[in-house]
Amino acid sequence: MSLTESSHPLPDKKKPPDEKLQKEKKIPGHCTLLNRNEKIVITRSDSCTDENVLKITITETTVIESNAGVWSVKAMMYLSLWYFFSFCTLFLNKYILTLLEGEPGVLGAVQILTTTVIGCFKIYIPCCLYRHKTRAEYPSNFLMIMFFVGLMRFTTVVLGLVSLKNVAVSFAETVKSSAPIFTVIMSRLILGEYTGLWVNMSLMPIMGGLALCTVSEISFNMLGFSAALSTNIMDCLQNVFSKKLLSGDKYKFSPPELQFYTSAAAVVMLIPTWMFFVDIPVLGKSGQSFNFDQDIVMLLLIDGILFHIQSVTAYALMGKISPVTFSVASTVKHALSIWLSIIIFSNRITAYSAFGTALVIVGVFLYNQARQFQRKKIQSLVSCNNNGQGVQHLLSEDI
Repeated sequence: MSLTESSHPLPDKKKPPDEKLQKEKKIPGHCTLLNRNEKIVITRSDSCTDENVLKITITETTVIESNAGVWSVKAMMYLSLWYFFSFCTLFLNKYILTLLEGEPGVLGAVQILTTTVIGCFKIYIPCCLYRHKTRAEYPSNFLMIMFFVGLMRFTTVVLGLVSLKNVAVSFAETVKSSAPIFTVIMSRLILGEYTGLWVNMSLMPIMGGLALCTVSEISFNMLGFSAALSTNIMDCLQNVFSKKLLSGDKYKFSPPELQFYTSAAAVVMLIPTWMFFVDIPVLGKSGQSFNFDQDIVMLLLIDGILFHIQSVTAYALMGKISPVTFSVASTVKHALSIWLSIIIFSNRITAYSAFGTALVIVGVFLYNQARQFQRKKIQSLVSCNNNGQGVQHLLSEDI
């Protein structure tokens, strides 16, 4: 790995400091996937000129994260909104599923259909403080891209329903605790993002803490476990690929665009599944007739709107931070939702839950410190080269 100056020099021989700092890196090895030319660039943000961002180029350039990371004003705003609407959706889901006698397929259908309809209005009708900018042209493989992401959303929903029917929710949450490590691997392969040793080590207490929070009432079923693990992997892949679409220089979709197009693609694939595999609760399990009265329809509509806002804010946050940081934020959200359920539904507090939560908090603190340490190391190496002290050769473990 070597550090060089920007490939786009200014007319002057003297460059203003910190305008564009770039390093090229070559990974030694015989594996074709890893033996590729990559460039890491620290440069000014296109949308905010007073903010430095980290960009990685393989076949295209992707903005990974700003220097402030999740602590920037916009990222914190999106994070807060994402948490709030996620919690609202979560607890309204539980309430509706009780009324619908435990049929998650109907709720999933309403959520996807509602978010697709709202997304269509936002794309084609200016509303909600968002004005869609018409594209002059779409990528040649646009339909294939949206089909691929829609397929991932489809697979995530179907496998999620399978796991929900075969294992306890607590067990599924325990499996989800492994999400950060899968995100690290996929982010490295797809985006070229390096996470140093200390960053990877800081993920261990975060994952272990969430596992401890959900360790009670564990029930094992091979089909349910396989579905939960596959859902977790597919969700991580979807997040990393969505980051590429949100922050890449070839496509650069806005969060409402990506949310609508992928939801529409998922609906096309989900409709046959709902028709053949989802039981519409005309008769409840108690044998009494089930009626979709006005209150239930209103609750379903509100839930769909909340799910839409949750999805859009998640995509907006994803565009501001790295996939690994997003995965850590999602893990913290799971831990907080467990404690909120304990408070709201008066569930029993266990020593595992208390210790697991403390472990997650410690892990998040360590992760934040490790990310800052890694960011400062990259900046110092690039600054050293920018001052004319020659080219430095780095290994991946240096970052």
